[in-house]
Amino acid sequence: MTAVMTSTSRSQHVCRLPAEVTSFVGRRHEVAEVRQLLSVSRAVTLTGVGGVGKTRLALRVGHEVRRAFRDGVWLVELAALQCPELLAEVVAEALEIRDLTSTAPLAALTEHLRDKQVLVILDNCEHLVAECAVLAETLLRTAGEARVLATSREALGIGGEHVVPVPPLSLPERRRPGLSPEALAQGEAVRLFVERARAVVPGFAVTEDNREVVARIVCRLDGLPLAIELAAVRLRALSVRQVLDRLEDRFRLLRCGSRTVLPRHQTLRALIDWSYALCSDEERLLWERVSVFAGGLDLKAAEAVCSGDGIAREDVVDLVIGLVEKSVLVREDHRGGVRYRMLETLREYGRERLVASGREEVLRRRHAGYYRELAKQARAQVFGAGQVGRFTRLQVEDANLRAALDTCFAVPGESGAGLSLATDLLYHWITSYYLGEGRNWVERGLAAGAGPLEVRARALWAGAWLTIMQGDMTAADGMVREARRLGERLENESVLGYAALFSGMIAMSRGRVAEAVERYEEGLARHRGTGDLAGLSLALVRLSLAHSFAGESARAVAAGEEALAVSDASGEGWHRAYAMMALSVEVWRQGDLPRAAELASGSLAFDRSIGDWMGVGVSVEVLAWVAAAERRFDRAARLLGIVQSVWASVGAVMSGFGHLMRYHDECVACCRAALGDAAFEAAVGRGARLSYEEGMAYALREDARGRGGHDRGQWARLTRRETEIAALVARGLTNKEIAASLVIAQRTAEGHIEHILSKLGFHSRAQIAVWVGARGREDDDQVA
Repeated sequence: MTAVMTSTSRSQHVCRLPAEVTSFVGRRHEVAEVRQLLSVSRAVTLTGVGGVGKTRLALRVGHEVRRAFRDGVWLVELAALQCPELLAEVVAEALEIRDLTSTAPLAALTEHLRDKQVLVILDNCEHLVAECAVLAETLLRTAGEARVLATSREALGIGGEHVVPVPPLSLPERRRPGLSPEALAQGEAVRLFVERARAVVPGFAVTEDNREVVARIVCRLDGLPLAIELAAVRLRALSVRQVLDRLEDRFRLLRCGSRTVLPRHQTLRALIDWSYALCSDEERLLWERVSVFAGGLDLKAAEAVCSGDGIAREDVVDLVIGLVEKSVLVREDHRGGVRYRMLETLREYGRERLVASGREEVLRRRHAGYYRELAKQARAQVFGAGQVGRFTRLQVEDANLRAALDTCFAVPGESGAGLSLATDLLYHWITSYYLGEGRNWVERGLAAGAGPLEVRARALWAGAWLTIMQGDMTAADGMVREARRLGERLENESVLGYAALFSGMIAMSRGRVAEAVERYEEGLARHRGTGDLAGLSLALVRLSLAHSFAGESARAVAAGEEALAVSDASGEGWHRAYAMMALSVEVWRQGDLPRAAELASGSLAFDRSIGDWMGVGVSVEVLAWVAAAERRFDRAARLLGIVQSVWASVGAVMSGFGHLMRYHDECVACCRAALGDAAFEAAVGRGARLSYEEGMAYALREDARGRGGHDRGQWARLTRRETEIAALVARGLTNKEIAASLVIAQRTAEGHIEHILSKLGFHSRAQIAVWVGARGREDDDQVA
């Protein structure tokens, strides 16, 4: 820290800050970051949505740094100030400048602070941003040792200003519903709820009975401290379950806060009303319209859906920037580009305004139309280059796609559009863990009986595929038969080709290999005739697997290699990955274990990159079989544990590849016999306990050798701090949590992790975790 932050003057340190009457929860990283910034910058602004805790954070920082400011830390509360002309006078009064009669307030203020070493906290500047900017800049220019810490919903925009966005409190991980009550209570949002609940219900705690309800409450409230505190107060009269049930109308429930705070902080609605009032008319209109989006949006979507009727398309970008600056929208970086997210509380507020305007149905239809077109384009480009980007885009837009489907099925006469949308999203359902959801949407549309026959026929074979992947062959058979009848009636070769393909999959699952081969060959011929490369590739992959299962090695390899050639000619990735998987099975059966591992690993790497859990599951299965054949039984058992977790997430074991279960069972029996029951179960358990990324890194042998094994000598190349941080990475801590644990800035933690990755030749945190776990134990990939 600089001298200003380490001053040890003997003069009395003045601290004109209110005492903390309730505990301060979380924010360790934010406090450390702001303290560090104040040591190098003279102007720091905390920004964020109303109720996120900017004031409380500023006060905590003020208390912690008070000894560094010889002439005091002073709080200037501006929320109640409505007259901008009085700003300098209010600041002077807060700094206890007594004589303001002989000179202008700003002049008296600058003269008073000229030689003072002070921190001035300007709290709630959002309604006086321009005036606060002028005042702060004047003070900093004339008072060389003064510093300003401001809180506002948007930055002041002055020279040298450092802006620190204050996020909501951390929420429980939604993918880890099984967290223990103790672990759940360590999260910031839950901890705040518990501590405030104990103030009205002594002894309140997170238990096995209420943990899910508490987690849902804080998630529904977006981790906003004000909303959580208001909800906890309701426990005076309600149970946690009743609080959750009544959060459907959160603005009515969350009122009656402390009477000593400003009226707009006493209820959640009043607080958001204040944010709404600070926006321009066009920004308010965009806020309302953005509320039809679910889970976020990008600029193109905002322009397409929200423009018109008072908002010019070319103005949307500036309005989006305005809402980001006012902390209504949150900017987020994604692999596909920048996206914007609105806290659910703000979204609900905007939706209420939109409903009141009478424009909700129009905007919902426009939103649904935009995503119908997006899905249609994805279906048209399902085979070929650029596939990863399209799959990723659909995954990011999953919540919006669901909202669009809801709209289609809710609007009378639009069920046909819903069926078409659900069918266009077939590869989205297949390449993720949304199998059940996709099947439900398709079946809902089919049950409605709406839409053209060609759409229904396509939906039938798409639904059959989804149903096969869930192992429900009886239902799938019915869909395929109807699809075939419609295909014949429409003389549609594409429909007939897919009906034949999925008839073959059903036959294969029932052990009728010859019939399956016949159906696959029929589908192959029809897809060659129509030029459908996706259907052609699917048929070749299935034909390769069927020939392999029947012991016809040459035919299996020929079909697999043709599938690879078809994909390679178009720069295709997903179908190619499945072709590699199919070939790996046959190559493994032939005993070429290195080649089998190479093919399965290539398939796994691609499927992992797009989040295709089914493809991941089958590829890891093959790698387990290869490991067992190499007599590396511990590795094989761990891989079986990893794939056990994958199948649990998908909801079906060996989805759509049921005939391969024979190889799975043989691998289990082989490993159990070699290791013994106890050692086998222990190894499977170790694999199952790995996180998804750790499991993938282990399967792909991404450890300290880059592609296998570990080098103990590399540990010595790390500094003591890097060694400590590597261990925290292995425990699963985020950069933010590591920084808080070691009381360092997050940027410092990130720099250490970059050095670790560079020294060890890694490219992911998962590799660090696997490598740390490998230290101190023998290479158990080999049989003793």
